[in-house]
Amino acid sequence: MYKRMGWTKEITVAHPDKYIICLAPHTSNWDFVIGQLYMRAEDLKSNFLMKKEWFIGPLGSFFRAIGGIPVWRSKHTSMTDHLAGQAAQSKVFHLCITPEGTRSLNPEWKKGFYFIALKAKIPILLYGVDYEKKLIRCTKSFVPTGDFEKEMREIKLYFTDFKGKRPELFTTGEI
Repeated sequence: MYKRMGWTKEITVAHPDKYIICLAPHTSNWDFVIGQLYMRAEDLKSNFLMKKEWFIGPLGSFFRAIGGIPVWRSKHTSMTDHLAGQAAQSKVFHLCITPEGTRSLNPEWKKGFYFIALKAKIPILLYGVDYEKKLIRCTKSFVPTGDFEKEMREIKLYFTDFKGKRPELFTTGEI
């Protein structure tokens, strides 16, 4: 279906048994739709984090069934530690996180995806969604070393040329 909509892919990175997908830009609910169409077409499975407000009633059951994990953003929880532990203990672990943490303009990206991968010693796959080119691209992955400032800069540089559905709502912040 995503191909019928004119989307293409450029994927040059291997997908091991365990990884975190860092997906950007995230400027519209359409990102979720395109992502799900892509994942299903390519026979990929991944859990994803989503704010808890989406997990009410039948919609909540649906999101859980397709891999959704609710996030309580107002509570300070040890979700990063919990997910890192789960990743370390599991044979297969695939988790997609949007580092912006919101569809609104946010120069202060969330850091949890990085620290989950660091603690679990698993790679981060950088997935970009470009609406202007109708392209899904993943051409870079790495296992974090703990040099957060350097590696976060590299991550943000990777995403600078991607155009979100609403490009005015995407920023990599200070690089």
